[in-house]
Amino acid sequence: MHETVIFGGTAEGRELAEKLTNDGAQLIVCVTSEYARALLPPSINCRVGVLDRDGMAAFLREVQPERVIDCTHPYAVRATENIRYCCAQLNLPCERTSRPPSDGEWLKYVQHVNCASEAAEALLHTEGNILLTTGSHTLKTYTDAVDPARIWARVLPNAEALRLCAEAGVLPAHIIAMQGPFSAALNAALYDQLHIRAMVSKDSGAQGGVAEKVVPALERDVHVILIDRPKE
Repeated sequence: MHETVIFGGTAEGRELAEKLTNDGAQLIVCVTSEYARALLPPSINCRVGVLDRDGMAAFLREVQPERVIDCTHPYAVRATENIRYCCAQLNLPCERTSRPPSDGEWLKYVQHVNCASEAAEALLHTEGNILLTTGSHTLKTYTDAVDPARIWARVLPNAEALRLCAEAGVLPAHIIAMQGPFSAALNAALYDQLHIRAMVSKDSGAQGGVAEKVVPALERDVHVILIDRPKE
């Protein structure tokens, strides 16, 4: 029996998994992709694959952990809801570990929206080149609203992200496949090189390098659209 089940391929999830393993804990980490699995040490026991609510309940019923820790991304609302629901149904202790939101004076100078569709709507009122740093799963929301020729997408360097870029109609030359977080200097170089005039980001906090994205953009009069955290 595994003492602990950790959900999430986030940096804080990886750090916690390594710490607990070094402390001698028996655990299993659940991630959604082979890419996320590759970021974990090979010695850590890992389950790879997307779980819906029924699949998650069946998995937890089989494993029977003593505790469950939700380390999923702050924007993975459905995953967190499913974890809490399954733990309540199975009477399992459930803990939540989440990075804090951003905190800085620069928050006053960005346009705040609640979701990708609102961000896409806001982009209709901008001109020039756009850099999307919000992942690959919502790309079609943007390309359906805005001319794809305006869009550059920074996504994870894996096959799934490239497939979603192609499905959304992102031009191959406009795909930036890189693993973050990134320094302010690298972000500034991208804005300059690509002549970016609008940038969209999620509030992934200090762990996600949001300030390093936003501050250089504001210094260049790039219009920044920030998708705020869903309330938990």
